[in-house]
Amino acid sequence: MRDSDIHINRVDWVVVTIYFALVIFGWFNIYAAVYDSQAPQSMFDMSINSGKQLVRIGAAVILIVLIMVADYRFFENLSLYIFIAFMLLLLITPIFGKVVNGQRAWFEIGPIQIQPGEFAKFATALALAKVMERPTFDLTKRNHQLIAFGVLLLPVAFILLQPDTGTAMVYFAMLLMFYREGFPQKYYLLGFGFIALTLLSLGIENNLYLAIGIGVIILFLILLGKKSWQKVVAFSLIGLGLIAYSYSIDYVVSKLPEHQQNRIMVLFNPNLDPLGVGWNVTQSKIAIGSGGLFGKGYLEGTQTKFDFVPEQHTDFIFCTLGEEFGWAGSLVVISLFVTLLVRLVIMAERQKNRFSRVYGYCVISILLFHFMINIAMTVGLFPVVGIPLPFFSYGGSSLWSFTILLFVFIKLDSSRALQLGRFK
Repeated sequence: MRDSDIHINRVDWVVVTIYFALVIFGWFNIYAAVYDSQAPQSMFDMSINSGKQLVRIGAAVILIVLIMVADYRFFENLSLYIFIAFMLLLLITPIFGKVVNGQRAWFEIGPIQIQPGEFAKFATALALAKVMERPTFDLTKRNHQLIAFGVLLLPVAFILLQPDTGTAMVYFAMLLMFYREGFPQKYYLLGFGFIALTLLSLGIENNLYLAIGIGVIILFLILLGKKSWQKVVAFSLIGLGLIAYSYSIDYVVSKLPEHQQNRIMVLFNPNLDPLGVGWNVTQSKIAIGSGGLFGKGYLEGTQTKFDFVPEQHTDFIFCTLGEEFGWAGSLVVISLFVTLLVRLVIMAERQKNRFSRVYGYCVISILLFHFMINIAMTVGLFPVVGIPLPFFSYGGSSLWSFTILLFVFIKLDSSRALQLGRFK
């Protein structure tokens, strides 16, 4: 029996079916986002986004075929070379790339625009899987931690030079894979603590309030009696540290570009300048809320028709879904994503070697991050950072990079019987 026969028989068709369901549903919503009832055009018209996206879907199918007919060892053996190639590409992007929306993050090849930062996610996942494939690799050891973080942070540093904060953030999602592979839990608790403190610092308009609150608690400890002086000293030092950290966060935010500062401000004050910096999020929530239980009907979305929500075919595609298909349609799409992620966890846990498992959890981490942040962004629970909805949003780089990311894992999973006994 040929290897290709074994692979086809072991392909997880549930994941493949969900992938195509999301891509097709996304294509219909992209058409709805650009539909003009006064001058309707065919979905297949190459002059509008739905027609262009259909070509990209066709290219994605070709990528799928190439991945599935390739030898599964190709991705493992060339993983570090692929990573190095993309790091070089990221390094030259800020120099030779095309500026789009204030970011030099794209290369233009004829009619095609390619965003290397999107494809580098796949390369980074492969590289992490390669350096961590041996059972002797231990994330509790300092030198092994440095190696893993070096691989993870290198593309982040290059992408921040573009600068593309949203794409850079995605790479930190792979810390979920680190947790599965044994990275100490205490660091996650420390990280969550800093995140909570950062949100608190950003949410409190005047750091004087934070200082007063800490002072009141210190006074309360003093009143407890002389035996509490150690607690008073300890808490005073912690309090001073918190205040210093809060002021440092304010300083860092003040150095961000104005549009990024505005997005953070809108997160904590949704009513801030609803006709200006808060316009996107305000109109997004109106669009989703107006859909009600079952939506206004396909191609009947008024927010969509009159372009109230900018970038509705890309980062805010969920608005079109919510307005035209309502709560029920949104629930169907969210259920598809959740089912996909659960299925990928099952696939990751049944792998026969660590390379495939690590890569699988990288795929899960990236898809989960995009799914959660994109929806949170459209309903005002997260700043607008330009995170597309996987397989759903308009764009070639996004669709192709997610397709490669997912189907390489499907290929590895379909070949797991051939990998039995390796890396014992």
